[in-house]
Parts: sequence; C-alpha cells; structure tokens
Amino acid sequence: MQRGIPDTCLMTTKKRTIQKQQTNNHPRHTQRIWLHQCSYCGKCFKRLGNLKRHGLVHTGEKPYHCSQCGKCFSRSGHLKKHERIHTGEKPFYCSQCGKCFSRSGHLKKHERIHTVEKPFYCSQCGKRFSQSGHLKNHERRHTGEKPYHCSQCGKCFTQSGDLKKHERIHTGEKPFYCSQCGKRFSQSRDLKNHERRHTGEKPFYCSQCGKHFSQSGDLKNHERRHTGEKPYHCSRCGKCFTQSGDLKKHERIHTGEKPYHCSQCGKCFSQSGDLKKHDRIHTGEKPYHCSHCGKGFNRLGTLKQHERIHTGEKPYHCSQCGKCFTQSGDLKKHERIHTGEKPYHCSQCGKCFNRSGSLKQHERIHRIHTGEKPYHCSQCEKMYNEKGHLKAHEKIHTGEKPYQCSQCGKCFTWAGDLKKHERIHTGEKPYPCSQCGKCFNGTGDLKKHERIHTGEKPYPCSQCGKCFNQLGTLKQHKIIHTGEMHYHSSQGANLLPI
Repeated sequence: MQRGIPDTCLMTTKKRTIQKQQTNNHPRHTQRIWLHQCSYCGKCFKRLGNLKRHGLVHTGEKPYHCSQCGKCFSRSGHLKKHERIHTGEKPFYCSQCGKCFSRSGHLKKHERIHTVEKPFYCSQCGKRFSQSGHLKNHERRHTGEKPYHCSQCGKCFTQSGDLKKHERIHTGEKPFYCSQCGKRFSQSRDLKNHERRHTGEKPFYCSQCGKHFSQSGDLKNHERRHTGEKPYHCSRCGKCFTQSGDLKKHERIHTGEKPYHCSQCGKCFSQSGDLKKHDRIHTGEKPYHCSHCGKGFNRLGTLKQHERIHTGEKPYHCSQCGKCFTQSGDLKKHERIHTGEKPYHCSQCGKCFNRSGSLKQHERIHRIHTGEKPYHCSQCEKMYNEKGHLKAHEKIHTGEKPYQCSQCGKCFTWAGDLKKHERIHTGEKPYPCSQCGKCFNGTGDLKKHERIHTGEKPYPCSQCGKCFNQLGTLKQHKIIHTGEMHYHSSQGANLLPI
C-alpha cells in the first residue's frame, strides 16, 4: 500500500457493491464503487474532498485562521462557529420561546426543555437525561471514575467544571464580581447569591407557610422544620441535626477541637460566634444598647435579660407551681426545689447544693479558714474572697445604680434593694414571723425581729463585752467608750451619738 499524504491514498475495489436491475432482457449485475482510502488509518471515503478533510486530522494542519484573534482551525465550519463569538451572531432560534443560539447543537439541547425529551439513559439505573454530557457525568457516580486531577494537590474530580472551581483555591482567582459594590467571587453561584442582597430578591418560597428565601439552601433548611427531617447524624452518639453546620459544631464536643483562637490572649473556642463574643472583652465593644436607659452590653442575651427589668416580663413559667421568672436560668434553679436535684458538689467536703451560688457561699467557709482572698479591686487594691463581693465593692468607685424604680424613679445598686424598695409602693410584706405572725418586707428586718423572741444578741462590745441584738444599738453603745458625738439637724439641732 502506498504511503504519503491523504490525497494520494489508494483506490480499492470490492469495498462496497450495489446491485441494479437493468431491463428484462439483461440480467441483474453488480456495480462496483471506487472508494478513497486513508493510508494512515485505512478509513474509506466516497468522495476525495472528504478524504482530504480527514487527512488534516493526521497531519495536524489548520489552514483556516480567525481574522480577529488568529486562532486556527482544521475545518471551515469550525471557523464559522468560532467567528460568531466575535460577531455575537446567533442564527439559530427556538420556535417555542424565541431564544437564540450561536450553534445548532445548542438549540437542539435547548428544545428538549420544551419537548421534555430525554433520549440518553443510564444502563445501570435507567435514569434518563436530555444531554449526553449529563449522562456521562452521571455514569461516573456508578463507576467512581474521577478523570480530572488537580496539578497542585492531586485531588480528583468527576467533572471538569468542578476541577476549574477547585483550581481557583490555589490561584486565588475571583473572576466574578458584583457590579454594585465590586466584591469578587470565585464561583458564579456565590455572585448570584450575593447580588440578591442588593436586589432583595427572594425567589425561593416555602409551600407550607409561604415564607420567602434568597437562597435554595436556606429554603431546604427551613422546610425541615415542617417535616421534622434531621438527615445529619453524629457517628459518636447518634444525635440528629437538620443542618450539616450544626452537626460539625456538635462533633467538636466529642473531638475537643477548638479551631478558633483569640489573637489577644490565645484562648481557643469551638465556635466562631463564641470567639466574637470573647473578643469584645478585649475591645470593650458593647454593640447592644437598651432602648429604655441606653446601657450597653456585649451580648444580645444579656441585653434581653436587662430589658425585662424595665418591662417586667417573666416569660418562663414553672410547670409545677406556675411561678414565673424573667430568666430561664432562674426557672431551672427553681425547678430543683421540686425535683430535689443538687448538681453542685464541694470539692473540699463533698457536700451538695442545688445552686451554684449556694456552693460558692459554702466554699467561703473553707476560704475563711485558709484566709484566701483571690479577688482584688483595681481601684484601691482591697481584696475579697468572693467575686460577687468584689463587684459590689467596685460600684462604690463607679457609682453605678442600674436598677430604677418604675414608680418613683429612685435608683439602686442592687436588684435586691430595688425589690425591697418596691414593696414600699405595693405594701407587700412576704416574710412573716413564725412566733407572732408579724410580717416584714425584708428578710433582714425579720431576722432583727426574731431576736426579740430568741433573745439572741450577736453583737458584743469589744471594750466591755456587753452584747446587743442589733448592730445600730452596738454603735450607739460604743459612744460611751469613745465619747464621739455627731451633730444631725432634723427638725432642730439634736446631738446624736454614732
């Protein structure tokens, strides 16, 4: 067989035959057609022109050049298709909706949207597709084939588009930008989601309640509230979640992972939200302000708790006795009265308590014996064995009185003092004496009264040893020893001891 360029290929006989019936007098005979064969691969062509075009595949010759960008093509038809990129010509249009396309193949694919034709089907599961490319991508799910490899890290992908998106992680390329604010994105879908912030578009709506969403993922998460679906399961404990993000946060409980670090002190957190809250300790930022008094808070939950002081709202109800509380934590503490639960244990003696505050008060007994005072005032360096006592002391320096009476406007340093004061307006006296039935508006007043019945005198004079049932009486007595006097004017000048 002769070798050379394709147009010198050999012509062979007996490659294809056609039988023709001539006349009744002449028998049927066979007409032999000469074919043009490619000397490189043996493929045959009926026409010499077709053979020449085929020969360009082997020679790599691309004689057709684009006058706009210089790109070369082996066929004139391919050049024409390419030139439409520059001219914007779209000669193929859909008769159903009028949409135009630059290639006939693209029109055919589009027409299947209207006809719902799906000529390509998967031999494994029978699923049908309107485009052959979609079928190929689907078949890789069955075969596990991932033919597209990242040259940077070696990661493999089933689709070339997924590889391109991944490569932008390494290159940092962000080809999609917002025309409103100029922000750039590595993926077109991220740009579309972002643009809805400017337009306010919410094209995804819930068929159950009609609520609209800007992203399909947000709609899916919302729909699970109606269905109760929790498709994300913890492999450690089996707990289920509606969102994958919630599962990831939960898994850190088991792994102990804390990927979020404070740049100021190095403290680590399992959630980014907790890190943001912590950062405000260093920055002093208080973005949440009370609309009633203007006080600022670094956490939204703390603001909500504070606002209930003004509104008097008590949204948490005890199911046992119906008592209401402003904070969920107070309700939990109260419920332990009914359940008898005592979850707080003293590490020194093992005694149990139903409130953390009660445990702290108990631990003070141990601290008194050791003399430990770990809490220091930054203003005057006074030391305390309890953090609460330090906070109370610091208000002396700041003069802060955040608790205001809604009746007369008087302000107090402590919530407890406000409650006592409010009883003056309401006339409430919730503390009765068990001996005589007399009622008092404060526990302190009740204790003083009970000493009348018990005869207890807990305040001794350090000079003479005499004992008194009230601290004020003791102070008056000490004047005898010190001789100190104090002038106090009230309806005339009276000489009063202190």
